[in-house]
Amino acid sequence: MHRLGLVRDIDLALHLPLRYEDETRLSRLSRLRDGEAALVEGVVQDSRVESRGRRQLLVRLQEDPDGGDRGGELTLRFLNFHSGQQRQMAPGTRLRVRGELRGGFLGREMVHPVVRAVAEGEPLSASLTPVYPTSAGLPQAYLRKAVASGLHRAVLAEVLPPEAIPPGLPPLKEALRFLHHPPPGTDLEALHERHHPAWQRLKYDELLAQQISQQQARVERGRLTAPALRVAAGGLYEALLGVLPFALTGAQQRVVEEIAADLAGEGLDTTRPMHRLLQGDVGAGKTVVAALAAAVAIDAGWQCALMAPTEILAEQHFRKLVGWLLPLLEARGRTVAWLTGSRKGKARAQMVERVASGEAALVVGTHAVIQDDVHYARLGLAIVDEQHRFGVHQRLALRRKLAGGLEPHLLMMSATPIPRTLAMSYYADLDVSTIDELPPGRTPIVTKVFVDGRREEIVARIRDEAAGGRQVYWVCPLIEEAEEPPEGREPATAALAREQPALRNVIETHAMLEQALPGLAVGLVHGRLKAADKAAVMARFSAGELAVLVATTVIEVGVDVPNASLMVIEHAERFGLSQLHQLRGRVGRGSQASACVLLYSPPLSDSGKQRLKAMVETTDGFEIARRDLEIRGPGEFMGERQSGDAMLRFADLQEDEALLRAARQAAAALLRDHPEAAARHVSRWLGTKAELLKA
Repeated sequence: MHRLGLVRDIDLALHLPLRYEDETRLSRLSRLRDGEAALVEGVVQDSRVESRGRRQLLVRLQEDPDGGDRGGELTLRFLNFHSGQQRQMAPGTRLRVRGELRGGFLGREMVHPVVRAVAEGEPLSASLTPVYPTSAGLPQAYLRKAVASGLHRAVLAEVLPPEAIPPGLPPLKEALRFLHHPPPGTDLEALHERHHPAWQRLKYDELLAQQISQQQARVERGRLTAPALRVAAGGLYEALLGVLPFALTGAQQRVVEEIAADLAGEGLDTTRPMHRLLQGDVGAGKTVVAALAAAVAIDAGWQCALMAPTEILAEQHFRKLVGWLLPLLEARGRTVAWLTGSRKGKARAQMVERVASGEAALVVGTHAVIQDDVHYARLGLAIVDEQHRFGVHQRLALRRKLAGGLEPHLLMMSATPIPRTLAMSYYADLDVSTIDELPPGRTPIVTKVFVDGRREEIVARIRDEAAGGRQVYWVCPLIEEAEEPPEGREPATAALAREQPALRNVIETHAMLEQALPGLAVGLVHGRLKAADKAAVMARFSAGELAVLVATTVIEVGVDVPNASLMVIEHAERFGLSQLHQLRGRVGRGSQASACVLLYSPPLSDSGKQRLKAMVETTDGFEIARRDLEIRGPGEFMGERQSGDAMLRFADLQEDEALLRAARQAAAALLRDHPEAAARHVSRWLGTKAELLKA
């Protein structure tokens, strides 16, 4: 029960059926067609165990006569059974049997039906029989009793004022009782499709609880204070703009102004903490926006920390930011610190000391930037890249690194654009800045899907690309690269054991390409290489010394080699849609025509077909995100934003947008006019989970 989250009476009341079985009416065998599922009643005439290839229990049931209908016979066949079952179905026993009727060698039969012994004339069920989600060792009969008991005890009085409930929806108590025990004649399709008004009430209440908690989190953050960070005339911000080797796009300028306005506040020494999501398609130029935001914080005399999920991505940021900012910082007596799990001993201690003293104005790294022994002198801005790869507690730890009653500003970046319905629901507490314009000069990427038997054609294409002076990525399936396992992940030793086949695959592919491409330099990089070795291989590829780079998804984000024009993704069916789009974005960064080849091994699952079809049909990251949400649903799409807890159990963001809009409006009105009712509603639906929404 605890594993299912059934702790409180309200949890039991909200544990709704997966489906229903109709035990409200008996059917006559003479009126049933093969393939129909029905409930029939009769008396056992014979019960015996036979061996027909395997042991099976055969029970012959005689239906009671009914007027002119003499009653039919039915064989019940059990391929898996125990001796107690044979005793329970001894001759003379009256049974009610529910199953699918079909023709068989011994006449009409049901295989493994649901069977219950009854007394003659025993009344039928007054409502449809619920079938609940369960776990091993928890029988439906026990669960039905527990849910019925919880439903009886739960306090289901309305906590919402009438004006907060959309017209046409029933009271909560009535809706729940109906869903647990629908009366005979209920439209089962409306129940299963969740279109019935009782379902609509449940979904609305769930969305309303989410909206209240999100809007409440925004209000509560508004009561917190953060340092006001303003652009200094002639300072680092203006100097950085002066040394950038390119002009900002209009979209970049717009989001930089949005972020600067958040950081500056309204002219006072403190302001409310920024809590902004910066989203943009692959290659839209989010790193330079982050650098300018960091420059604003440093200008104002504060520190900035940038946290990335993997060491290779953190290093890409480090190289770019150091290239732009370090000379400007050193001229001002400041420096940059680099903190990752692989940095140990004196080198790490020196970096930690620079952070604590304030000498390091910018701190770049992985989870290491939030470790307990890392203390910041004046952390004013925290930037989290690929924020969906971090858990709630990691983001909270970063926010707690500033003492003295102040909060740091938080800028979260994502190259996976957030579909509108997610922005309205799970991300309702955030301000969202969108870079919806790519830098000029980017070439469109052609995407093709090949079965993996066509490798020789791909190798020939690689020769052509190399002959033209261009470079190629070849990506093999995942080896999870993480220095410390994120929340909820398995320990590194277990992960390593699981990943050995993938590691062999990338090494074998590297050997195959070296043999097939004599005279060309082929590099290899994966998450199990030492950081220094990875950096050396990446540096050679960036410098053009390697024609081909065989890699795992460590190159998914952050890698920027304009000369790379071909991306080959092996076993593309094993990758998520967002990940495929990220990998494709590693090419097309220069002026030459670029292509992405998706190699797959048949047979493809339906979702695999949908993902590959989407990749061929569009290169628009926002459309990719919309389709990804359709295929995977919000829980998987959002990774660890909610620490793995599914915050929506009943509502469907694609289908229930109208309910979501109504809940959004009602949440604002409740918080304004009925705060006590809003708090009771959130407590009923989310309990302590509401705290997770504040990260």
